[in-house]
Amino acid sequence: MSGIMYARYVALGDSQTEGVGDGDDTTGLRGFADRLAEQLAESNPGLRYANLAVRGRLAGQVRSGQLAAALALEPDLATVVAGVNDLLRPRFDADEVAGHLDAMFAALTAQGARVATVTFPDIARIAPAARPLSGRVVALNRRIRESAARYGVSLVETYGHEVVTDARLWSADRLHASPLGHERIAASLAHALALPGSSDAWTHPLPPVAGAAGGWRAEVRWAAGFLGPWLGRRLRGRSSGDGRVAKRPELLPVVVR
Repeated sequence: MSGIMYARYVALGDSQTEGVGDGDDTTGLRGFADRLAEQLAESNPGLRYANLAVRGRLAGQVRSGQLAAALALEPDLATVVAGVNDLLRPRFDADEVAGHLDAMFAALTAQGARVATVTFPDIARIAPAARPLSGRVVALNRRIRESAARYGVSLVETYGHEVVTDARLWSADRLHASPLGHERIAASLAHALALPGSSDAWTHPLPPVAGAAGGWRAEVRWAAGFLGPWLGRRLRGRSSGDGRVAKRPELLPVVVR
């Protein structure tokens, strides 16, 4: 296990890092970054944690809106998870998206931070209607691997693990992790960072469940309830993150639950 000690953890990203799907805007969002911070705090007394993520942000917006603030906080550990919102846009350029991620990896590691990130699962196995986007995921993941290797970024390889596409790890919108999904993402990052008590248990399948809903009726319900409204916002030039700011912009002590 890692003997590295961390004092300042900063999370950059979009809705997944903000914690959407794990709690709500009334009671508060938790999410994988909060969960990872809690695990870090168990072996790093005095750890302080900031979360700069805002839902709806594209990779370029994460770079332009969060990187400078992150660098100013002088983290010794940072997570950077972004690019899914780009994957869903009509005009997607894997090189452009990866370039923004590469620039963030470069700046943070140059300042001395250890950085961790993830590849993305096959979206078609989560939402079959999104099958045309599978090639985009493969293309972006390839570039993420290249950038991670270039800068020594700790990489969680999610794409090849079947459990990552288990419906129980995803909320009803199939875009955001469920509480269990956020728990698994946190566990995967802890494992990549070799934190005390971490293991590859996050890759293990969930117990089988009988009578799982599916088929074309489920796809129609999903398209009407989630895909349609999402596309409507895009066509109107709106984002779920309009008017929102980071939930935890300053480094604060971590309370372990």
